[in-house]
Amino acid sequence: MKRIQLNNINIWLLLAIFLNISIFQSCKNDGNVYNLPDAKESEYLPTKKEGIIKILAIGNSFSEDAIENNLYDLAKEKGIEIIIGNLYIGGASLELHNSNVERNASSYSYRKITPDGKRTEYPGFSIQTVLKDEYWDYISFQQASDFSGMYETVEASLPQLFEYVNATKLNPDVKYIYHQTWAYAQNTNHAAFPNYDSDQLTMYGAIVSTAQKATELIPIDILIPTGTAIQNSRTSVVGDNFNVADGYHLDRVIGRYTAACTWFEAIFGESSVGMAYKPEGLSVFETSIAQNAAHMAIQKPNEITEMTDFQGGGGGPLESAVLLDFGNNAASESWNQINSFLPSGRINLKDSLGSFVGLGLTVTERFNGVNGDGPRETNTPFDMPETVSRYSYFGNSKAEFGGMIIEKSVFVINGLDKNITYNICFFGARGGVSDNRETKYMCKGNNEVVVRLNTSSNTSNIVCAENISPDESGNITVTVTAGENNSNGNGFYYLTAARLMSN
Repeated sequence: MKRIQLNNINIWLLLAIFLNISIFQSCKNDGNVYNLPDAKESEYLPTKKEGIIKILAIGNSFSEDAIENNLYDLAKEKGIEIIIGNLYIGGASLELHNSNVERNASSYSYRKITPDGKRTEYPGFSIQTVLKDEYWDYISFQQASDFSGMYETVEASLPQLFEYVNATKLNPDVKYIYHQTWAYAQNTNHAAFPNYDSDQLTMYGAIVSTAQKATELIPIDILIPTGTAIQNSRTSVVGDNFNVADGYHLDRVIGRYTAACTWFEAIFGESSVGMAYKPEGLSVFETSIAQNAAHMAIQKPNEITEMTDFQGGGGGPLESAVLLDFGNNAASESWNQINSFLPSGRINLKDSLGSFVGLGLTVTERFNGVNGDGPRETNTPFDMPETVSRYSYFGNSKAEFGGMIIEKSVFVINGLDKNITYNICFFGARGGVSDNRETKYMCKGNNEVVVRLNTSSNTSNIVCAENISPDESGNITVTVTAGENNSNGNGFYYLTAARLMSN
Protein backbone atom coordinates (compact mmCIF):
# COMPACT_ATOMS: atom_id res chain seq x y z
CA MET A 1 0.00 0.00 0.00
CA LYS A 2 1.26 3.45 -0.87
CA ARG A 3 1.64 5.94 1.90
CA ILE A 4 0.17 9.40 1.42
CA GLN A 5 2.85 11.99 1.85
CA LEU A 6 1.59 15.25 3.35
CA ASN A 7 3.81 18.21 2.81
CA ASN A 8 3.22 21.67 4.27
CA ILE A 9 1.21 22.82 1.26
CA ASN A 10 -1.17 19.86 1.51
CA ILE A 11 -1.67 20.38 5.24
CA TRP A 12 -2.53 24.03 4.77
CA LEU A 13 -4.89 23.17 1.91
CA LEU A 14 -6.77 20.64 4.02
CA LEU A 15 -6.96 23.10 6.89
CA ALA A 16 -8.39 25.81 4.63
CA ILE A 17 -11.04 23.45 3.31
CA PHE A 18 -11.99 22.44 6.87
CA LEU A 19 -12.30 26.05 8.02
CA ASN A 20 -14.39 27.00 5.01
CA ILE A 21 -16.83 24.18 5.77
CA SER A 22 -17.08 25.26 9.42
CA ILE A 23 -17.68 28.89 8.67
CA PHE A 24 -20.53 28.27 6.25
CA GLN A 25 -22.03 25.12 7.75
CA SER A 26 -24.98 27.09 9.10
CA CYS A 27 -25.75 28.34 5.60
CA LYS A 28 -25.95 24.85 4.14
CA ASN A 29 -29.29 23.35 3.19
CA ASP A 30 -30.11 20.41 0.92
CA GLY A 31 -26.67 20.43 -0.61
CA ASN A 32 -26.70 24.13 -1.42
CA VAL A 33 -24.47 26.73 0.16
CA TYR A 34 -25.73 30.32 0.49
CA ASN A 35 -23.17 33.05 0.85
CA LEU A 36 -24.37 34.93 3.91
CA PRO A 37 -21.18 36.67 5.02
CA ASP A 38 -22.40 37.61 8.49
CA ALA A 39 -23.65 34.14 9.47
CA LYS A 40 -20.55 32.79 11.23
CA GLU A 41 -19.78 30.39 14.01
CA SER A 42 -19.28 31.70 17.54
CA GLU A 43 -15.62 32.63 17.17
CA TYR A 44 -16.54 34.89 14.25
CA LEU A 45 -19.56 36.60 15.80
CA PRO A 46 -20.47 40.04 14.42
CA THR A 47 -19.98 43.11 16.55
CA LYS A 48 -22.20 46.14 17.03
CA LYS A 49 -21.83 48.51 14.11
CA GLU A 50 -22.31 52.06 15.34
CA GLY A 51 -24.87 54.12 13.45
CA ILE A 52 -26.71 51.17 11.89
CA ILE A 53 -30.01 50.13 13.48
CA LYS A 54 -30.82 46.43 13.14
CA ILE A 55 -34.42 45.21 13.35
CA LEU A 56 -35.44 41.55 13.36
CA ALA A 57 -38.97 40.13 13.23
CA ILE A 58 -39.65 36.57 14.32
CA GLY A 59 -42.78 36.53 12.30
CA ASN A 60 -44.87 35.43 9.35
CA SER A 61 -46.64 37.06 6.40
CA PHE A 62 -48.01 39.84 8.63
CA SER A 63 -44.44 40.91 9.47
CA GLU A 64 -43.74 40.74 5.74
CA ASP A 65 -46.61 43.16 5.12
CA ALA A 66 -45.40 45.51 7.84
CA ILE A 67 -41.63 45.82 7.44
CA GLU A 68 -40.36 44.41 4.16
CA ASN A 69 -41.66 47.07 1.79
CA ASN A 70 -41.55 50.68 2.99
CA LEU A 71 -39.78 50.84 6.34
CA TYR A 72 -36.33 50.99 4.77
CA ASP A 73 -37.32 53.93 2.55
CA LEU A 74 -38.88 55.88 5.40
CA ALA A 75 -35.70 55.50 7.45
CA LYS A 76 -33.56 56.43 4.46
CA GLU A 77 -35.43 59.72 4.06
CA LYS A 78 -34.42 60.64 7.61
CA GLY A 79 -30.83 59.58 7.07
CA ILE A 80 -31.16 56.50 9.29
CA GLU A 81 -29.16 53.44 8.25
CA ILE A 82 -30.96 50.19 9.01
CA ILE A 83 -30.79 46.46 8.52
CA ILE A 84 -34.13 44.64 8.45
CA GLY A 85 -34.49 40.92 8.99
CA ASN A 86 -37.62 38.80 8.82
CA LEU A 87 -37.68 35.16 9.94
CA TYR A 88 -40.53 34.14 7.69
CA ILE A 89 -42.88 31.19 7.65
CA GLY A 90 -46.36 31.95 6.33
CA GLY A 91 -48.95 31.68 9.10
CA ALA A 92 -46.32 30.87 11.74
CA SER A 93 -47.63 30.93 15.31
CA LEU A 94 -45.68 31.40 18.53
CA GLU A 95 -46.20 27.69 19.19
CA LEU A 96 -44.57 26.81 15.85
CA HIS A 97 -41.60 29.08 16.59
CA ASN A 98 -41.08 27.22 19.88
CA SER A 99 -41.25 23.89 18.10
CA ASN A 100 -38.63 25.07 15.63
CA VAL A 101 -36.40 26.20 18.48
CA GLU A 102 -36.63 22.80 20.18
CA ARG A 103 -35.70 21.00 16.97
CA ASN A 104 -33.26 23.72 15.82
CA ALA A 105 -35.22 23.47 12.58
CA SER A 106 -33.87 25.21 9.51
CA SER A 107 -37.40 25.97 8.37
CA TYR A 108 -37.32 29.71 7.81
CA SER A 109 -36.96 31.93 4.82
CA TYR A 110 -34.61 34.62 6.09
CA ARG A 111 -35.40 37.88 4.29
CA LYS A 112 -32.74 40.52 4.83
CA ILE A 113 -32.49 44.15 3.73
CA THR A 114 -29.01 45.62 4.08
CA PRO A 115 -28.06 49.31 4.50
CA ASP A 116 -27.71 49.70 0.73
CA GLY A 117 -31.37 48.70 0.29
CA LYS A 118 -30.59 45.34 -1.24
CA ARG A 119 -33.10 42.64 -0.35
CA THR A 120 -31.95 39.02 -0.29
CA GLU A 121 -33.87 35.90 0.63
CA TYR A 122 -32.01 32.95 2.16
CA PRO A 123 -33.95 29.66 2.42
CA GLY A 124 -33.47 27.04 5.08
CA PHE A 125 -32.40 29.01 8.14
CA SER A 126 -32.96 28.47 11.84
CA ILE A 127 -33.85 31.01 14.51
CA GLN A 128 -30.51 30.38 16.19
CA THR A 129 -28.49 31.15 13.06
CA VAL A 130 -30.34 34.39 12.39
CA LEU A 131 -30.14 35.56 16.00
CA LYS A 132 -26.37 35.25 15.70
CA ASP A 133 -26.18 36.80 12.24
CA GLU A 134 -26.43 40.38 13.54
CA TYR A 135 -26.12 42.39 16.72
CA TRP A 136 -29.87 43.04 16.63
CA ASP A 137 -31.06 46.27 18.28
CA TYR A 138 -34.76 45.35 18.08
CA ILE A 139 -36.40 41.92 18.02
CA SER A 140 -40.14 41.61 17.58
CA PHE A 141 -42.67 38.91 18.43
CA GLN A 142 -46.19 38.48 17.09
CA GLN A 143 -48.89 35.86 17.16
CA ALA A 144 -50.36 34.30 14.03
CA SER A 145 -53.46 36.17 12.93
CA ASP A 146 -55.75 33.21 13.69
CA PHE A 147 -54.85 33.49 17.39
CA SER A 148 -53.92 37.17 17.57
CA GLY A 149 -56.87 37.94 19.82
CA MET A 150 -56.64 34.78 21.94
CA TYR A 151 -54.49 35.63 24.94
CA GLU A 152 -54.32 32.04 26.19
CA THR A 153 -52.34 31.05 23.08
CA VAL A 154 -49.88 33.89 23.65
CA GLU A 155 -49.56 33.10 27.33
CA ALA A 156 -48.83 29.45 26.52
CA SER A 157 -45.98 30.13 24.08
CA LEU A 158 -44.50 33.64 24.29
CA PRO A 159 -42.55 33.27 27.58
CA GLN A 160 -40.75 30.15 26.35
CA LEU A 161 -39.81 31.78 23.04
CA PHE A 162 -38.67 34.92 24.82
CA GLU A 163 -36.42 32.98 27.19
CA TYR A 164 -34.70 31.30 24.27
CA VAL A 165 -34.25 34.51 22.30
CA ASN A 166 -33.03 36.42 25.33
CA ALA A 167 -30.44 33.73 26.08
CA THR A 168 -29.26 33.49 22.45
CA LYS A 169 -29.21 37.09 21.22
CA LEU A 170 -25.89 38.94 21.03
CA ASN A 171 -26.80 42.48 22.02
CA PRO A 172 -27.29 42.87 25.80
CA ASP A 173 -29.11 46.16 25.18
CA VAL A 174 -31.62 44.76 22.68
CA LYS A 175 -35.14 46.17 22.87
CA TYR A 176 -38.07 43.81 22.51
CA ILE A 177 -41.15 44.58 20.44
CA TYR A 178 -44.65 43.13 20.47
CA HIS A 179 -46.42 43.64 17.15
CA GLN A 180 -50.13 44.34 17.55
CA THR A 181 -51.47 43.06 14.24
CA TRP A 182 -54.76 43.98 12.55
CA ALA A 183 -58.31 42.68 12.36
CA TYR A 184 -59.55 41.10 9.16
CA ALA A 185 -61.71 42.94 6.63
CA GLN A 186 -65.39 42.48 7.35
CA ASN A 187 -65.94 40.57 4.09
CA THR A 188 -63.11 38.05 4.57
CA ASN A 189 -63.67 34.31 4.28
CA HIS A 190 -60.74 33.48 6.57
CA ALA A 191 -61.45 30.25 8.47
CA ALA A 192 -60.49 31.86 11.80
CA PHE A 193 -62.86 34.82 11.51
CA PRO A 194 -65.73 32.96 13.23
CA ASN A 195 -63.48 32.78 16.31
CA TYR A 196 -64.30 36.49 16.64
CA ASP A 197 -68.01 36.17 15.78
CA SER A 198 -67.08 37.13 12.20
CA ASP A 199 -67.00 40.73 13.37
CA GLN A 200 -64.12 43.08 12.67
CA LEU A 201 -64.51 45.26 15.76
CA THR A 202 -64.79 42.21 18.00
CA MET A 203 -61.54 40.91 16.54
CA TYR A 204 -59.84 44.30 16.87
CA GLY A 205 -60.84 44.57 20.53
CA ALA A 206 -59.53 41.07 21.25
CA ILE A 207 -56.21 41.85 19.54
CA VAL A 208 -55.77 45.07 21.53
CA SER A 209 -56.53 43.30 24.81
CA THR A 210 -54.16 40.43 24.01
CA ALA A 211 -51.34 42.76 22.99
CA GLN A 212 -51.70 44.79 26.19
CA LYS A 213 -51.47 41.65 28.31
CA ALA A 214 -48.50 40.39 26.28
CA THR A 215 -46.50 43.47 27.24
CA GLU A 216 -46.97 42.45 30.89
CA LEU A 217 -46.16 38.80 30.25
CA ILE A 218 -42.55 39.43 29.18
CA PRO A 219 -40.37 42.58 29.30
CA ILE A 220 -41.59 44.32 26.15
CA ASP A 221 -40.02 47.72 25.43
CA ILE A 222 -42.18 48.79 22.48
CA LEU A 223 -45.72 47.95 21.45
CA ILE A 224 -46.25 48.67 17.75
CA PRO A 225 -49.99 49.33 17.26
CA THR A 226 -50.33 48.47 13.58
CA GLY A 227 -53.81 47.07 14.21
CA THR A 228 -54.99 50.38 15.62
CA ALA A 229 -53.44 52.29 12.72
CA ILE A 230 -55.34 50.14 10.22
CA GLN A 231 -58.56 50.50 12.23
CA ASN A 232 -58.07 54.28 12.35
CA SER A 233 -57.63 54.30 8.58
CA ARG A 234 -60.86 52.41 8.10
CA THR A 235 -62.76 55.40 9.51
CA SER A 236 -61.52 57.52 6.60
CA VAL A 237 -63.12 57.70 3.17
CA VAL A 238 -61.07 54.66 2.16
CA GLY A 239 -63.28 52.59 4.44
CA ASP A 240 -62.70 48.86 4.77
CA ASN A 241 -60.36 48.74 1.78
CA PHE A 242 -56.98 48.17 3.40
CA ASN A 243 -56.64 44.50 2.49
CA VAL A 244 -56.04 42.50 -0.64
CA ALA A 245 -58.77 40.21 -1.96
CA ASP A 246 -58.27 37.57 0.74
CA GLY A 247 -59.45 40.07 3.36
CA TYR A 248 -56.57 39.62 5.80
CA HIS A 249 -53.23 40.49 4.20
CA LEU A 250 -52.67 44.21 3.76
CA ASP A 251 -53.22 46.06 0.53
CA ARG A 252 -49.85 46.28 -1.23
CA VAL A 253 -49.87 50.07 -1.39
CA ILE A 254 -51.85 51.99 1.23
CA GLY A 255 -52.18 49.10 3.71
CA ARG A 256 -48.51 48.19 3.82
CA TYR A 257 -47.50 51.86 3.86
CA THR A 258 -49.74 52.52 6.88
CA ALA A 259 -48.10 49.62 8.74
CA ALA A 260 -44.59 50.79 7.88
CA CYS A 261 -45.35 54.33 9.06
CA THR A 262 -46.48 52.87 12.38
CA TRP A 263 -43.27 50.86 12.78
CA PHE A 264 -41.15 53.85 11.81
CA GLU A 265 -42.71 56.17 14.36
CA ALA A 266 -42.76 53.56 17.15
CA ILE A 267 -39.08 52.70 16.77
CA PHE A 268 -37.53 56.03 15.86
CA GLY A 269 -39.82 58.40 17.75
CA GLU A 270 -40.32 60.67 14.75
CA SER A 271 -43.70 61.39 13.22
CA SER A 272 -44.22 60.16 9.68
CA VAL A 273 -46.75 62.93 9.01
CA GLY A 274 -45.48 65.11 6.19
CA MET A 275 -42.74 62.76 5.06
CA ALA A 276 -42.06 62.83 1.33
CA TYR A 277 -41.54 59.14 0.67
CA LYS A 278 -44.55 57.23 -0.57
CA PRO A 279 -44.82 54.08 -2.66
CA GLU A 280 -45.71 54.28 -6.33
CA GLY A 281 -49.45 54.40 -6.92
CA LEU A 282 -50.33 56.17 -3.66
CA SER A 283 -51.96 59.59 -4.04
CA VAL A 284 -51.05 62.56 -1.86
CA PHE A 285 -54.45 62.26 -0.16
CA GLU A 286 -53.99 58.56 0.62
CA THR A 287 -50.45 59.20 1.83
CA SER A 288 -51.77 61.70 4.34
CA ILE A 289 -54.40 59.21 5.54
CA ALA A 290 -51.77 56.53 6.14
CA GLN A 291 -49.33 58.84 7.90
CA ASN A 292 -51.96 60.38 10.16
CA ALA A 293 -53.54 57.01 10.97
CA ALA A 294 -50.14 55.76 12.13
CA HIS A 295 -49.46 58.91 14.15
CA MET A 296 -52.85 58.72 15.85
CA ALA A 297 -52.21 55.06 16.71
CA ILE A 298 -48.91 55.89 18.37
CA GLN A 299 -50.67 58.55 20.45
CA LYS A 300 -53.60 56.25 21.35
CA PRO A 301 -52.50 52.65 20.70
CA ASN A 302 -55.45 50.92 22.34
CA GLU A 303 -58.42 52.76 20.87
CA ILE A 304 -59.74 53.87 17.51
CA THR A 305 -59.35 57.53 16.59
CA GLU A 306 -61.99 58.74 14.14
CA MET A 307 -60.30 60.36 11.13
CA THR A 308 -62.81 63.16 10.75
CA ASP A 309 -60.47 65.27 8.61
CA PHE A 310 -60.31 62.51 6.02
CA GLN A 311 -63.96 61.76 5.48
CA GLY A 312 -64.42 63.90 2.39
CA GLY A 313 -64.80 67.56 1.50
CA GLY A 314 -62.25 70.31 1.01
CA GLY A 315 -59.94 68.07 -0.95
CA GLY A 316 -59.32 70.57 -3.73
CA PRO A 317 -59.26 69.87 -7.48
CA LEU A 318 -59.13 66.29 -8.71
CA GLU A 319 -55.80 65.17 -10.13
CA SER A 320 -57.55 62.98 -12.71
CA ALA A 321 -61.08 62.06 -13.74
CA VAL A 322 -63.36 59.86 -11.64
CA LEU A 323 -64.98 57.29 -13.95
CA LEU A 324 -68.28 55.67 -12.92
CA ASP A 325 -69.51 52.34 -14.31
CA PHE A 326 -73.24 51.86 -13.77
CA GLY A 327 -73.55 48.45 -15.46
CA ASN A 328 -72.86 46.29 -12.38
CA ASN A 329 -70.23 44.46 -14.39
CA ALA A 330 -66.56 44.39 -13.38
CA ALA A 331 -64.51 46.78 -15.46
CA SER A 332 -60.86 47.79 -15.38
CA GLU A 333 -59.22 49.26 -12.27
CA SER A 334 -59.58 52.78 -13.63
CA TRP A 335 -63.39 52.53 -13.36
CA ASN A 336 -65.48 52.64 -10.19
CA GLN A 337 -68.07 49.88 -10.32
CA ILE A 338 -71.40 51.06 -8.95
CA ASN A 339 -72.29 47.57 -7.87
CA SER A 340 -75.97 47.88 -7.04
CA PHE A 341 -78.93 49.50 -8.77
CA LEU A 342 -80.74 49.45 -5.41
CA PRO A 343 -80.30 51.92 -2.55
CA SER A 344 -77.04 50.92 -0.92
CA GLY A 345 -74.18 52.06 1.23
CA ARG A 346 -71.52 54.55 0.23
CA ILE A 347 -69.03 53.50 -2.44
CA ASN A 348 -65.61 55.11 -1.94
CA LEU A 349 -64.43 56.48 -5.25
CA LYS A 350 -61.03 56.32 -6.92
CA ASP A 351 -59.72 58.44 -9.76
CA SER A 352 -58.67 56.95 -13.09
CA LEU A 353 -55.16 56.41 -11.69
CA GLY A 354 -56.57 54.10 -9.01
CA SER A 355 -56.18 56.46 -6.04
CA PHE A 356 -58.89 57.18 -3.48
CA VAL A 357 -59.90 60.83 -3.69
CA GLY A 358 -62.10 61.32 -0.64
CA LEU A 359 -65.39 61.13 -2.55
CA GLY A 360 -68.26 58.72 -2.15
CA LEU A 361 -71.33 57.73 -4.16
CA THR A 362 -74.61 56.46 -2.74
CA VAL A 363 -77.65 55.28 -4.70
CA THR A 364 -80.65 56.69 -2.85
CA GLU A 365 -83.51 55.82 -5.26
CA ARG A 366 -83.37 52.61 -7.25
CA PHE A 367 -83.17 51.83 -10.94
CA ASN A 368 -85.32 49.02 -12.34
CA GLY A 369 -82.39 46.75 -13.15
CA VAL A 370 -79.52 46.03 -15.53
CA ASN A 371 -79.72 46.06 -19.33
CA GLY A 372 -77.06 44.16 -21.27
CA ASP A 373 -77.91 45.28 -24.81
CA GLY A 374 -75.54 48.19 -25.11
CA PRO A 375 -72.85 48.57 -27.79
CA ARG A 376 -69.65 46.52 -27.72
CA GLU A 377 -67.72 49.27 -29.46
CA THR A 378 -68.01 53.00 -28.80
CA ASN A 379 -66.28 56.16 -29.87
CA THR A 380 -66.42 58.64 -26.99
CA PRO A 381 -63.95 60.57 -24.83
CA PHE A 382 -64.65 58.00 -22.08
CA ASP A 383 -62.65 55.34 -23.94
CA MET A 384 -64.91 52.66 -22.46
CA PRO A 385 -64.04 48.97 -22.52
CA GLU A 386 -66.78 46.63 -23.68
CA THR A 387 -67.47 45.58 -20.10
CA VAL A 388 -68.61 49.15 -19.40
CA SER A 389 -70.39 50.09 -22.64
CA ARG A 390 -72.52 46.93 -22.94
CA TYR A 391 -74.29 47.26 -19.60
CA SER A 392 -76.43 50.01 -18.13
CA TYR A 393 -78.89 50.68 -15.34
CA PHE A 394 -82.36 51.54 -16.61
CA GLY A 395 -85.71 52.82 -15.39
CA ASN A 396 -89.21 53.10 -16.81
CA SER A 397 -91.15 56.25 -16.01
CA LYS A 398 -94.40 55.72 -17.98
CA ALA A 399 -95.61 52.13 -17.71
CA GLU A 400 -94.92 49.00 -15.71
CA PHE A 401 -92.01 46.80 -16.59
CA GLY A 402 -91.20 43.81 -14.45
CA GLY A 403 -94.17 44.65 -12.26
CA MET A 404 -93.02 48.15 -11.36
CA ILE A 405 -92.80 51.75 -12.56
CA ILE A 406 -89.56 53.54 -11.76
CA GLU A 407 -90.23 57.18 -12.47
CA LYS A 408 -86.76 58.38 -11.51
CA SER A 409 -83.51 57.10 -10.10
CA VAL A 410 -81.21 59.10 -7.83
CA PHE A 411 -77.62 58.93 -6.65
CA VAL A 412 -75.57 61.36 -4.57
CA ILE A 413 -71.87 62.17 -4.87
CA ASN A 414 -70.54 63.42 -1.54
CA GLY A 415 -67.28 64.67 -0.10
CA LEU A 416 -66.89 67.34 -2.78
CA ASP A 417 -65.11 70.64 -2.21
CA LYS A 418 -67.83 73.26 -1.99
CA ASN A 419 -65.37 75.99 -3.00
CA ILE A 420 -64.87 74.68 -6.54
CA THR A 421 -67.18 73.54 -9.35
CA TYR A 422 -67.45 70.21 -11.15
CA ASN A 423 -68.42 68.84 -14.54
CA ILE A 424 -70.28 65.54 -14.90
CA CYS A 425 -70.55 63.94 -18.35
CA PHE A 426 -72.95 61.07 -19.07
CA PHE A 427 -73.21 58.18 -21.53
CA GLY A 428 -76.27 55.96 -21.93
CA ALA A 429 -77.13 53.43 -24.63
CA ARG A 430 -79.66 50.77 -25.63
CA GLY A 431 -78.67 48.96 -28.80
CA GLY A 432 -80.94 47.76 -31.59
CA VAL A 433 -83.75 50.29 -31.13
CA SER A 434 -84.87 53.29 -33.16
CA ASP A 435 -87.47 55.09 -31.05
CA ASN A 436 -86.50 58.15 -29.01
CA ARG A 437 -85.32 57.11 -25.56
CA GLU A 438 -84.18 60.48 -24.39
CA THR A 439 -82.76 60.40 -20.88
CA LYS A 440 -82.58 63.46 -18.65
CA TYR A 441 -79.76 63.91 -16.12
CA MET A 442 -80.45 66.61 -13.49
CA CYS A 443 -77.44 67.60 -11.35
CA LYS A 444 -78.23 69.69 -8.28
CA GLY A 445 -75.98 71.27 -5.67
CA ASN A 446 -76.16 74.99 -4.91
CA ASN A 447 -77.24 75.31 -8.53
CA GLU A 448 -78.92 72.90 -10.93
CA VAL A 449 -77.69 71.88 -14.37
CA VAL A 450 -79.85 69.66 -16.62
CA VAL A 451 -78.68 67.80 -19.75
CA ARG A 452 -80.43 65.33 -22.09
CA LEU A 453 -79.25 62.48 -24.31
CA ASN A 454 -81.11 60.22 -26.75
CA THR A 455 -79.78 56.81 -25.73
CA SER A 456 -81.31 54.80 -28.60
CA SER A 457 -78.53 52.86 -30.40
CA ASN A 458 -76.04 55.41 -29.14
CA THR A 459 -72.34 54.67 -29.69
CA SER A 460 -70.69 58.07 -29.79
CA ASN A 461 -72.59 60.81 -27.98
CA ILE A 462 -72.14 62.07 -24.43
CA VAL A 463 -73.64 65.08 -22.65
CA CYS A 464 -71.95 67.19 -19.99
CA ALA A 465 -73.41 69.13 -17.07
CA GLU A 466 -70.85 71.85 -16.40
CA ASN A 467 -69.96 74.17 -13.52
CA ILE A 468 -72.02 72.41 -10.87
CA SER A 469 -71.48 73.90 -7.43
CA PRO A 470 -71.82 71.39 -4.53
CA ASP A 471 -74.26 72.24 -1.76
CA GLU A 472 -73.13 73.30 1.72
CA SER A 473 -72.61 69.65 2.70
CA GLY A 474 -70.34 69.01 -0.29
CA ASN A 475 -72.95 67.00 -2.21
CA ILE A 476 -74.20 66.87 -5.77
CA THR A 477 -77.48 64.97 -6.27
CA VAL A 478 -78.04 63.42 -9.71
CA THR A 479 -81.58 62.48 -10.78
CA VAL A 480 -82.03 60.30 -13.89
CA THR A 481 -85.38 60.01 -15.67
CA ALA A 482 -87.00 60.04 -19.09
CA GLY A 483 -86.64 63.26 -21.05
CA GLU A 484 -89.52 65.29 -22.45
CA ASN A 485 -88.87 63.94 -25.97
CA ASN A 486 -88.84 60.30 -24.90
CA SER A 487 -91.37 58.47 -27.11
CA ASN A 488 -90.97 54.98 -25.73
CA GLY A 489 -94.20 53.53 -24.33
CA ASN A 490 -92.52 52.46 -21.10
CA GLY A 491 -90.48 55.62 -20.84
CA PHE A 492 -87.21 53.66 -20.68
CA TYR A 493 -84.16 55.69 -19.66
CA TYR A 494 -80.53 54.57 -19.31
CA LEU A 495 -77.31 55.35 -17.53
CA THR A 496 -74.24 53.44 -18.63
CA ALA A 497 -71.29 55.54 -17.47
CA ALA A 498 -70.33 58.97 -16.14
CA ARG A 499 -67.18 61.02 -15.76
CA LEU A 500 -66.62 63.50 -12.92
CA MET A 501 -63.98 66.22 -13.24
CA SER A 502 -63.24 69.39 -11.28
CA ASN A 503 -62.68 72.86 -12.69
